[in-house]
Amino acid sequence: MTTTASYRIINLLGVPHFKSALEEWFISAWLPWYGPGGQGDAGSDIAEYRERDLLPICLLAIDQNEHVIGTASLKEDSVGSSPGTGPWLAAVLVKENLRGQGIGTALVIAIEHEAVRLGFRSIWSSTDTAGHILERQGWNKEGGAMSLRGTLDIYRRDLLSNGSST
Repeated sequence: MTTTASYRIINLLGVPHFKSALEEWFISAWLPWYGPGGQGDAGSDIAEYRERDLLPICLLAIDQNEHVIGTASLKEDSVGSSPGTGPWLAAVLVKENLRGQGIGTALVIAIEHEAVRLGFRSIWSSTDTAGHILERQGWNKEGGAMSLRGTLDIYRRDLLSNGSST
């Protein structure tokens, strides 16, 4: 899919052996949702990634040593979603010691390309930490919502109908 000198971005379906590590990472990153007493089930959510051409889709950034260093998903809904909106860029996560190196941006761009490939005209995202990445990529802030971690900003990205993002 996408390759740089230090990492590549691929679909989780191409590397299913990463599912258990991804599950542990999701739990630690989103403990209020996936942890003890939380409403989510990371294993079940990850098991939903079964098709390349149907939502949900999960992309991974894999380093040269074959370690997962980032992830992003394209899903029908997400935290803060409302009926009639979507699909949603969700579950964007980059290893803490590698943040600020463009991996999150590369994952967002890769998800945009997946959305275009699947024929979507726009995509949405909710975030409490990555608004700056979305804004740099041309996403528009559309409002807000509440989550277990507090206030989220809701963003929308319009995509060109000719197969490329704006």
